Amino acid sequence: MTAEMKSQKTTYTAHDLVVLIHVLLAATLYSFGMNFFVKSGNLFPGGYGGISRLLSEVCLQFFHLNISFSIIYFGLNIITVLLLWRHIGHKFLIFSIIFFTATSILTAVIPVKTITDDILLISVFGGVISGIATGFVLRNNASSGGTDFIAIWMSSKYNKPTWNYILAGNAVILVLAGLLFGWDKALYSIIYQYVSMQIVNVMHQRYRFSRLDIITSKPDDVCTAVFSTSNHGITKVRCEGAFTHQERWLLLATVNTYELQDVVNSIRSTDPDAFITVSSIGRIIGNYHQTPLE
Repeated sequence: MTAEMKSQKTTYTAHDLVVLIHVLLAATLYSFGMNFFVKSGNLFPGGYGGISRLLSEVCLQFFHLNISFSIIYFGLNIITVLLLWRHIGHKFLIFSIIFFTATSILTAVIPVKTITDDILLISVFGGVISGIATGFVLRNNASSGGTDFIAIWMSSKYNKPTWNYILAGNAVILVLAGLLFGWDKALYSIIYQYVSMQIVNVMHQRYRFSRLDIITSKPDDVCTAVFSTSNHGITKVRCEGAFTHQERWLLLATVNTYELQDVVNSIRSTDPDAFITVSSIGRIIGNYHQTPLE
């Protein structure tokens, strides 16, 4: 967390009430998926959910200790919050605490039911539900806790998506689950985790970047429009049309993908004749303003 972030006092608005409702809805959906798919199919999800299920099953089957998934899941998340409290925005952490606290309670209250005995269907649709819930809470500037905290901190530090690295780390959980409880459930859990992670990658675009190449005859007006929408800089290059031989300006800008449509709309409203190309960027090296999580 930067000195600027530390000096800012966390404030709450009416929009935060909407975020709170969204976070609680996502927690309910995640808990439903956990009890109706993960537990009924004896799968092992990624992150702290998988670690918690693994530890709970190990305690029960090898030490005859019935330690609830919810207790382990909540404890692991609280430890992570304490470690990252100084590095991530407090509002973000508070909403995340609400999410995993609600999840811990709901998974203990909602009964475990089997919707289908087809383990492949359980893996796919369980992954879809988990991915939607996680992606939904991330879009509202919160997280589902656990390794999401670590992925977001790493993404913010290195300015690149790190979810696939978390997926690789989840492989360790699956190997342990396969060794202890059978490889069939571990292999189906790979399908569950893959489906879930791909949906998260699609829904959560905070750390995805797009480059805009804008050719316009109104450079100052377009720059003003972009600056009113985004806090990112623009490079201006004088150029000439090869066919018309008229003077034009090439504007180069990099923005977060989630704000791309707003930026394009502001450009088109300012200069309807502007020619815009958009390309994806894998990583940024250098000075780039990333709005910090509150």
